[in-house]
Amino acid sequence: MEKRKLSFWDIWNMSFGFLGIQMGFALQNANASRILQIFGADVHELSWFWIVAPLTGLIVQPIIGYYSDRTWTKLGRRRPYFLAGALLASIGLILMPNAEMFTAFMPALWVGAGMLMIMDASFNIAMEPFRALVADILPSDQRTLGFSVQTILIGIGAVVGSWLPYVLTNWFGIVNETQPGEVPTNLLWSFIIGATVLVISILITVFTTKEYSPEEMAQFTDDKEEVEEESSILDIFTDFKKMPLTMKQLSSVQFFSWFGLFGMWVFSTPAIAHHIYGLGLEDHGTAYQNAGDWVGILFGVYNAVSAVYAFFLPAIAKKIGRKMTHAVSLFFGGLGLISIYFMPNENWLILSMIGVGIAWASILAMPYAILAGSIPAKKMGVYMGIFNFFIVLPQIINAIIGGPIVKYFYGGNPIYALIMSGVSLLIAAMLVFKVKDVDDVVTTNS
Repeated sequence: MEKRKLSFWDIWNMSFGFLGIQMGFALQNANASRILQIFGADVHELSWFWIVAPLTGLIVQPIIGYYSDRTWTKLGRRRPYFLAGALLASIGLILMPNAEMFTAFMPALWVGAGMLMIMDASFNIAMEPFRALVADILPSDQRTLGFSVQTILIGIGAVVGSWLPYVLTNWFGIVNETQPGEVPTNLLWSFIIGATVLVISILITVFTTKEYSPEEMAQFTDDKEEVEEESSILDIFTDFKKMPLTMKQLSSVQFFSWFGLFGMWVFSTPAIAHHIYGLGLEDHGTAYQNAGDWVGILFGVYNAVSAVYAFFLPAIAKKIGRKMTHAVSLFFGGLGLISIYFMPNENWLILSMIGVGIAWASILAMPYAILAGSIPAKKMGVYMGIFNFFIVLPQIINAIIGGPIVKYFYGGNPIYALIMSGVSLLIAAMLVFKVKDVDDVVTTNS
């Protein structure tokens, strides 16, 4: 028995929840550092506050993957998890910029960091079941399309989330001015809108997508795969040791890709405010908020580019292979980040973000398309969760060492953290060529 092929719009509806997830994720990525600085964090401390996010992912992802492999409810196998994750993330989105409401109990900075942890843990609960859902439902020859459609929706959601604070201020007149210790009104409304869209988009996927039953999934399984009679959560460690060769090879690519991305998310606002706008590192006034809003625009640009580029990923991968597609894309991303140092003003940074967007589209699609063909169908969820180790570990390492490096090696100037991120993407591009893609199909004239 073979899995049925889905229409483009079926795949679109199946992936639509990612629009809301990424809208919330983009609001977090573009504005969390700014909010934490408003609450009193120094620039070299930012990566330490961000560490709670990947730490929760390290713990949550494999556990969610393990249990989602073994769950069947009226909502299906994966849907209960990303619905629960969306609801929790929406709570974190609403409460993080409103952390000053809780100052009677603890400092706003710690409340904000706690909400960052809740948000990221919840996004992690939602994301990997979505990845596994594509591998569950789509046949092998539609997986690249499936992950590319996810990337398109991720791009759309991220553009909206990244641009929202700027749009609310410049189109609707909602102020971005702030008093010391207070989050601007445009950010408060942006996070509320993001939480609302997140829940609605997830519900669209939940109510329009039908998952295969356990009995149907069993018919798709290779007869050589052993049926597990007993299992426990501790099997995650056994599965980690037995991970497929392709996953091991992709681990180094993922490590350097996400090390670079984390540095960009944490340090872009202070780096651009200081290096491009000429602001002091302790200046968090209106000029700094304008710089932060422009960083949101730039993040929206790279996500918009990723959404457009994702449309072409299946055709490019079919022509030159998924490995070469990913390597070239990462190369453009590395050059984009490094070029920020040389740009004469903030408008030129749009050019830098084009390269970042090309890399981002590929990072969200190609590794998963390469990986899915090497994973046993019965353990798709747990291995997608384990694969997340190689996303969160580099972020944890960057979170630990990034701040001290900026403070002691870069003289407090975070622009060099962006250059280091670019170099990291270039290293990832070179490592792609060591990966074995077991079910890649390339159409060439050779």
